[in-house]
Amino acid sequence: MQYSFAPMEGLTDSVYRQLHHRYFPGVDRYYTPFFSPTIHRRLTAREQRELSAADSVDFPVVPQVLTKHPEDFLWAADLCRDLGYTELNLNLGCPSGTVVSKGKGSGMLRDPESLERFLDAVFSASSLPISVKTRLGLEAPEEFVSILEVFNRFPIRELIIHPRVRKQFYSGALHRDMFTYAMDHSRNPLCFNGEIRTLAQAEALPSDFPGLNAVMIGRGLLADPGMLSGGTDRQTLRAFMEDLLEAYTQAFGSARNAMFRLKENWSYLYPRFAGSEKLWKQLRKTTDPAQFRAITREIFETLPMLPPQSGSESGAR
Repeated sequence: MQYSFAPMEGLTDSVYRQLHHRYFPGVDRYYTPFFSPTIHRRLTAREQRELSAADSVDFPVVPQVLTKHPEDFLWAADLCRDLGYTELNLNLGCPSGTVVSKGKGSGMLRDPESLERFLDAVFSASSLPISVKTRLGLEAPEEFVSILEVFNRFPIRELIIHPRVRKQFYSGALHRDMFTYAMDHSRNPLCFNGEIRTLAQAEALPSDFPGLNAVMIGRGLLADPGMLSGGTDRQTLRAFMEDLLEAYTQAFGSARNAMFRLKENWSYLYPRFAGSEKLWKQLRKTTDPAQFRAITREIFETLPMLPPQSGSESGAR
């Protein structure tokens, strides 16, 4: 099975990816949070940090692009090729209201004919192979039947399917029956994405979807960073989080900004510690980096660590 770490805005940036790879082996590919090319044809400072030359990174990284304009996608493909990347991922899954209202992300699934024109333009001229991360549609999972017909007309390197529709965002049941439909009818390689919290769940997927050999995991890996390497132990997690704090302090030039950046990571980690609700509340409210360090130290030194939850992962991707 090939394992990919899902792109998650504000969480899986270049600093996180580097340290995660150092501490927790097992991820075969990391995807960057999306960047959106503009007519100005230049990257922001943050995007430049995210898209450093590929040969400066010692593990496979796939940039993700969010756009509805073929010419912007093709510019991004040339840019990423010149930086040494070997694949570009198209985001057709983002459910954000502002993204969808602009006809991007999962908003592009609204009109399969328009989607086909876009894909025809980019596949006919892209300087890099293209993978696609998608949802089933906007309102109803049955929309995916016609959407898959469009995908089948193009040589997609990998079709990563999050089997929910846009209106579900990241909650509610996965439409696994539609993923089965995709396994039976897709002409392109597939990757399953959604609600994977344990390695056992990932390893069980081929039983439900014979022939599947690729899985993308997001929030499950945030809650259990060592999932793919035998589980997350207290000592390694503590070292990882301390190094993240130091790395973000250097990157942002501020321990306070680094602290705020890591609070969202802790929103996934604190349930792994028994009786952590009180300390998590303190951690969430503090604005003092010294207090933040003291609270995290208390969590690691005093609270029992629990196994990851194996139930439904509402909000996973």
